[in-house]
Amino acid sequence: MEMKKEKKPKAILNIDGTEYKTILPEDFEKRIKYHLPELDLIRSFIAGNIRKVNVKEGQKIKKGDKLIILEAMKMKNRVLAPMTGKVKRIYVKEGENVRKDQLLLKIEPDNK
Repeated sequence: MEMKKEKKPKAILNIDGTEYKTILPEDFEKRIKYHLPELDLIRSFIAGNIRKVNVKEGQKIKKGDKLIILEAMKMKNRVLAPMTGKVKRIYVKEGENVRKDQLLLKIEPDNK
């Protein structure tokens, strides 16, 4: 009985200028690809209720400022500004229920 040998796709990895031929497992092809985070888009990290919006559109903010209070599982979570800039748009209002990864607001970064 002969066994057929399957040919798997080969890939070339370049590490420090040296190329290596390798075989990639199927799981590698099915992986979720990494995307750089968009720091100017503030998203909810958990489903919950917007208790308070501490900023207004057009308001200047500094890194670490409290933007929104998001209540989830009876805990009030502070959503802080990841950078200095200006609030470009607010997508939610107080009392609104939000799902995980929902867009809350957009920041225009300060280009200083």
